[in-house]
Amino acid sequence: MRIAHVYIEHPVMELDRTFTYRCHDTNVQRGVRVQVPFGTQMLTGFVDHIEEVDDTYQNTLEYDIKDIHEIIDEEPLINEELFALGHWMSKTCIAPAISCFQVMLPAKLKPRSNRKAIVQEAWVCFVRYQEDVTKRQQEVLDEMAQRQQMLRKDFLKKYKSVGKKLIEYGCLEIIMKEKQALQQSIDIIENPFSLSKDQEDAIQKIQEGNKHEVFLLHGVTGSGKTEVFLQLAKQTIQQGKQVLLLVPEISLTPQIVKRVKERFGTAVAIYHSALNDQEKYEQYQLVKHRDVSIVVGTRSAIFMPFDQLGLIILDEEHDQSYKQDASPRYHCRDIAIFRGQYHQCKVVLASATPSLESYARAYKGVYQLVSMEHRINGHFPAVHLVEMKKAMKHGEHYLLSNTLLSAIYERLQRHEQIILLLNRRGYTPVLRCMECGYVTMCPQCDIAMSYHKTDNLLKCHTCGESKQQPIHCPSCTKQRWTHLGLGTQKLEEFVKVKFPTARVLRMDADTTAKKNAHQQILHRFQQHEADILLGTQMIAKGLDFEKVTLVGIVNGDALLNRSDYRCAELTYDLLEQACGRSGRGKYKGEVIIQAYDTTHYAITCAARHDYLSFFQQEMQYRHLASYPPYAYLASMVFIHKEDRIAMEDAFQVKEHLPVCDDYRILGPSALLKIKNEYRYRILLKGKNQSQLNEVVRNVYKVHWKDKRKSRIEVDLQPIILE
Repeated sequence: MRIAHVYIEHPVMELDRTFTYRCHDTNVQRGVRVQVPFGTQMLTGFVDHIEEVDDTYQNTLEYDIKDIHEIIDEEPLINEELFALGHWMSKTCIAPAISCFQVMLPAKLKPRSNRKAIVQEAWVCFVRYQEDVTKRQQEVLDEMAQRQQMLRKDFLKKYKSVGKKLIEYGCLEIIMKEKQALQQSIDIIENPFSLSKDQEDAIQKIQEGNKHEVFLLHGVTGSGKTEVFLQLAKQTIQQGKQVLLLVPEISLTPQIVKRVKERFGTAVAIYHSALNDQEKYEQYQLVKHRDVSIVVGTRSAIFMPFDQLGLIILDEEHDQSYKQDASPRYHCRDIAIFRGQYHQCKVVLASATPSLESYARAYKGVYQLVSMEHRINGHFPAVHLVEMKKAMKHGEHYLLSNTLLSAIYERLQRHEQIILLLNRRGYTPVLRCMECGYVTMCPQCDIAMSYHKTDNLLKCHTCGESKQQPIHCPSCTKQRWTHLGLGTQKLEEFVKVKFPTARVLRMDADTTAKKNAHQQILHRFQQHEADILLGTQMIAKGLDFEKVTLVGIVNGDALLNRSDYRCAELTYDLLEQACGRSGRGKYKGEVIIQAYDTTHYAITCAARHDYLSFFQQEMQYRHLASYPPYAYLASMVFIHKEDRIAMEDAFQVKEHLPVCDDYRILGPSALLKIKNEYRYRILLKGKNQSQLNEVVRNVYKVHWKDKRKSRIEVDLQPIILE
């Protein structure tokens, strides 16, 4: 008897095991989706493995083995490598195995019942010639015999009634095929740049490294890291292997895609969250069928079904976007290293501001450090700090100082471009009643709602709740509202008042909500259809505009006010990356950082472009507080709609945690309520990562058995602790 061990589609720990089904069809293979009866339901499952058993096997069980109802796939969806990866993720992320397999696949292939159908297209195909046809019909048949097939919509548009007649005669037939990605042809540019010594040395050092080695490419902004990527990719593709190039955010994708396509033409697949389900499926199929050699994408592209992977590159490797914030909570860097070891290929982690964990590993020799210390154009932008406390005492505006206003005016006069960074969207963060002090809070979260003037709405940036701004204060009924703080909308309004003839573009989560909005905004700025580009952190990294000679950073020390242990690192990263947008071409650049505390080492080091000094000073604080990379963290958050239940569960778990000198137990501590759910966190801190993982795993196994308890979310590599 042949049986299949199947994971059920529901990604919950209660069902984190395989269920046994009888399979009569020999086409059932490991890695295919099947439809199976589960209780009273018919669910989608994922075959983990097949087993041949004796006919007496049924007698050893207390239940009847049911038959597989339907085989959905003709061939496995994932290969043996991704199977191994899925089981490894399940163990290291403490997540149901099915959730790990689901995260690897595009929505149309996920093992779940509510998947959408794959779009099909009608094609006209040549079948045969026929006698007694007209001259025009014969011409069409000759053309189709040569082409063999053509999209029906294009065929009928071109051949009209003649084509319809040939279909009626049976000379041509219509068949349905899966819609495929359109591969637009593009003129390939053959290596247009001469390499700098830094670039040549970096390429040589990576080339000479071991096949499965991890490299940390620490290159200052403007040092030409992208050209190093392209050169390494070219060499890898020439060896008949595939390349994966990852970027952290969609906003970086258009520029890097343009450069990659100019070098490799149609051999490129693109994969990121802005694509719809059908587009993701089409790009996925290009990779699976080896129709492309290089993939450019964001975090989810790490799971593309490569079979001959030769190089993995994580650009801006420090970025938090590489960490998945929902189960399974994996870090893209870990998946890249796993796949690199499996394929025996090199992994390049690249950044101007490497994460402290990565640089510490390179410092110890776990990764091989490759440095690029010089800019291509030979000069860094001059950086000036403006202390806003002093500026405001002298009557200057709290939004833009006189220093920054004058610098903007000079650039506009010279027809150069400006980038203004303010890492908060909306108009103002807080709407407060001047009479009684009432602040409009999100009804679902413990967070003040931000005012968006364009829509005249109050929005919660955590859960997405929105509502109209009240006319009267709900507390005192007065009409004395004041807007506290500032956001990108308010900055845009102020800039337009100060510089009425300047053309201004705003780039934040509000203006980029529509499809292809990132690309359109950046294209307009590239074509100098705007003088000033202002926005949030999405404009602070990776962008390359030759005419940008001034970057202004508003509230440069805002991130230092966060309670998270990474606040200094996040501040340095943002400032240094933003500084790097200025003076990348032949024009000299300038950066003006406005801050209330200009003496903090994160700000002074960024102003000097001195990563090493920042690293050394920040590592001292991390060591004193025993935070990563000197210790490992494991987070358990208990969540429930009732505050009492979440709190009791957290304290109960703490009481039963094994007492051990090898790790510390911090908490439980109350976190902000989000989406009407109360949250309490226990944080474990220790030197032995596997020990922490085992402790959390044991808690998780026990906790989910009681339905009355709170939901528990675990994170074995928490990045943000707020």
